[in-house]
Amino acid sequence: MVAEFYPRPGDPAWGIWAHRQALAVRSEDVDVSVVALDRPLPSLNDVRALPHLGPLGNWARTLVDPRRRARPTTLDGIPVRYARFLSPPRPLSYRSWGRWAARPVARQLDEINAEQRVNLVHAHYAVPAGDAVLRWMGRRARLPFVVSVHGGDLSYTAARSARGRETVRRVLAAADAVIANSSVTRRGIEEITGPLPELHVIHPGADLIDPAAERHEQPTLVTVANLEAHKNQAAVIRALAALKDGTPGLRYVLIGKGPDRASLESLAEFLGVAERVSFLGPLPHDRALAELARCHVHVMPSIHDAFGVAHIEAMAAGVPSVGGAGTGAEDIAAAGEGLLVVPPGDPAALVRALHGLLVDPAERARLAAAARQTVADHFTWSRNGAETAALYRRLAR
Repeated sequence: MVAEFYPRPGDPAWGIWAHRQALAVRSEDVDVSVVALDRPLPSLNDVRALPHLGPLGNWARTLVDPRRRARPTTLDGIPVRYARFLSPPRPLSYRSWGRWAARPVARQLDEINAEQRVNLVHAHYAVPAGDAVLRWMGRRARLPFVVSVHGGDLSYTAARSARGRETVRRVLAAADAVIANSSVTRRGIEEITGPLPELHVIHPGADLIDPAAERHEQPTLVTVANLEAHKNQAAVIRALAALKDGTPGLRYVLIGKGPDRASLESLAEFLGVAERVSFLGPLPHDRALAELARCHVHVMPSIHDAFGVAHIEAMAAGVPSVGGAGTGAEDIAAAGEGLLVVPPGDPAALVRALHGLLVDPAERARLAAAARQTVADHFTWSRNGAETAALYRRLAR
């Protein structure tokens, strides 16, 4: 597997879904090694998020942070190597990052292939990982090549420029198989590439965990997501303000980091609910799940989202979820109960959905049990691993 998003020392929850899939396919008797792309230069958003030192000082402090130094390791029994590369800032050059990362990725893949013959390469995202892998394959015997599309190829790379769109199209067209994480993603792929002979929807998974023995004393909403505009945490803060008088003690917990934190804090202050909103920042995956399980309703009414793993993680813990209509969350809602979808541009619909869940504990408990069953039936990592490994074996034969 080659992935830009993969857990590392400075962010153990980053790309945790890629690691969970690696573990899932390993449980299907697939021997897995990982090459994680590692860009040592801090992102502009990381720099802006640091206080006090100014842009240049923040950049320097982030660059020398020892937690950013990713070294070869073994994570839950899976060997992980890092392909370090330099490139211009993301907004200026992301479509070409595959070219910048190609040599370091090739070096790591050559070493793995020398140690144990590689039968197949699976890249997470067409850009930059898939593009880098394709460049490596251009100078050696062709191997079966799988690309997973999780949304960013469509909503960011292809959407920003014609060249970005062409890079995504080229990589996906060259793949022996493409995996989409939802029906929405599949339709987006087909808009760029046309029909592909091997285009499959394989949903991410979640682990069923015991519901929290003790939930928060006060009714609590929670969102597990990056703090970005399309995740629509602002709509939840506005809904909180609308519900506060009828639901004394109602709180909202945000887990994650991102460029919108300052604006969300300002919005909460403006609406008079700042004392009800808690920003916990990024948490290790196990701690995030533990906090999620203590809350009453997970809500992420995204404007656009390829799937929304946080929804099924909440449901797996017995926490009903609210998602945005027209996103990959609709695949989850279609599979069974436990997730309500509302139009992301309809604040009244969001308030009604949250109010109904908050004031009716019996219905919330019924949906919580149904949510766990929906995940058990359709969205486990074991199912994901079995479907992915079956595709691997067919291509490798």
